[in-house]
Amino acid sequence: MTSPGEGRDVDVVVVGAGGGGLTAAIAAAEAGASVALLEKLDRPGGNTYVSTGSIPAAGTRYQRAAGVEDVPERMAADLLRQSGAHDAEHLVRLLAGESAGLVEWLVEEHGVDLRLITDYRHVGHSVPRLHAPPDRRGASLVRDLVAAAGRLGVEVVAGNPVAGLLTEDDAVTGVRVSGERSGDHVLRAGAVVLAANGFGNNKKMIERWLPEAAATRYLGAEGSTGEAVEWAEALGARLLNMGAYQGYAAVAYPHGSIVSWTTVEKGGFLLAPDGSRIGDESVGYSGFAAEVARRTEQSWVVFDTRIRDFVAGNEPEFADLVAFGGVKEADGAEGIARVIGCSPEAVEKAVAGQRQAAESGGADVTGRSDFPMGPLREPYCCVRSVPALFHTQGGVDVGRHAQVVRENGRPVRGLYAVGGVTGGLSGREGARGYSSGNGLLSAVGLGRLAGASAALA
Repeated sequence: MTSPGEGRDVDVVVVGAGGGGLTAAIAAAEAGASVALLEKLDRPGGNTYVSTGSIPAAGTRYQRAAGVEDVPERMAADLLRQSGAHDAEHLVRLLAGESAGLVEWLVEEHGVDLRLITDYRHVGHSVPRLHAPPDRRGASLVRDLVAAAGRLGVEVVAGNPVAGLLTEDDAVTGVRVSGERSGDHVLRAGAVVLAANGFGNNKKMIERWLPEAAATRYLGAEGSTGEAVEWAEALGARLLNMGAYQGYAAVAYPHGSIVSWTTVEKGGFLLAPDGSRIGDESVGYSGFAAEVARRTEQSWVVFDTRIRDFVAGNEPEFADLVAFGGVKEADGAEGIARVIGCSPEAVEKAVAGQRQAAESGGADVTGRSDFPMGPLREPYCCVRSVPALFHTQGGVDVGRHAQVVRENGRPVRGLYAVGGVTGGLSGREGARGYSSGNGLLSAVGLGRLAGASAALA
C-alpha cells in the first residue's frame, strides 16, 4: 500500500467494521490506499455478525453451475415487486447490476467462503440467488472478511468510537476519535466511509422516524445508534426511505436466536397465545413482524418434525436451537395447546385449516395457500417466539460510487456511505418491503464501490 497523501494521516478512514466497513476497507486497500478501519465496540461484526451472512446476487457462475438462470434485471424486478415504489430505486438497480461481480470478487479474489443456497428460495426472490457461508452464520462471513482485510495490511482498530467528522471548505477531511484506549484525537484523511449501520438502537430516532416500531424490542447490533446518519444529515444529506425497517416475526424466546423462517415457508404457521392464527405469514418474516406485534407480545411457531429435521440439517443455528431445547414436540392439537397453555379448540381449528388448504391447494382462513410440504403431520413442533426490530432501512442518498448526496443533488466531497447509513432497498415505510439479504447487499455492495472510489479521493 502507498503512504498517505500530504497533510493526511491516512488515505481513507472507514467508520464501522461490519460487513460494509470491512468490504470498503478491502476495496480501498486493494486499490493501494492506506486505510484506518475504526470500530467503536470491542469486536467487529455489527449487524452482519447476527445475520445469516446471505448476499443476493444475480447471474453468478455459481448459479449457472447449479442450473439457475438469473439476470440483474430479474433481481431488480423481484426486489421492487416486494418493496413497492420508494426513494432508492436507483440503488436497487445499481446493486443488482453489481451483485454477481461482487460475490465472485469476494470468493475468488479474497477467499470469502460463500455458497449458493439451492434447497429453498427466500422472501422476495423468484429463484435461488442467496450466497451464504456454509454454516449460514454472519459470524463466519465477518471472520473471512477480517482475514481478507488483514492480508491487505488492514486491521480493525476496535474500541475507538468516532465522535464526529472534520470538515474544511465544504468537504469532509477526516474524523474526531474519542477512544478510551487511544484518547481524543483527530485523524485526517482524503475520504471517510460511513459504515456504522442504522439507528435501530436509538430510541429518539426510532420515535421520530419509525413510531410503528417504537414498542417492538430491538434485537440487532448494539452499535446501531444512528450517529453517522445524523452527521450526514447535518451536512445537508438527502434522506431516503426513513420509515422502512427490517423486522423478524419469530425470535425464539428466551433463547434469542431467530426461528428459521424456513419452518414457516415449508408449511408452518404462527399462533397467538389463545391458539388462534395471527395472519397470512406469506408476507415474509419482516412484514409479518408488525402483524405479530400488533396482536401480541409473544407467539408460537408451529410446524412438524419433518420440517424440523429438514431445517436443522441445513441451518446450524436452528440445529442449535433444537439442541438447546427451544423446539418442543407435541402430539396432536391437544399437545400443542398444552405447550402453549391454551384451550385446544382454537388450535384444532388452525391445524384443520392448514390441512384443508394444503390438501386442496386453496387458501386457508388467512388467505394463505402456499404449503410446500403439504399438511402438517404428527408429531408437531412448537417454538415460543417474539417479534423484533433487527435494523432500520432508511438513511442518506448516495450516487453510483457511494458518495453522499445533498438535498440539492450535489455530492458531499470526501464522504461516502454504505449499508444501514444509506437509504435501503426495502420500500418507503414499514417492514413488508424487505427481501432476504437486502441489508447485506446494501452493505457489501456499496462497501466495494465506496472503498474503491474513496481510494481515489
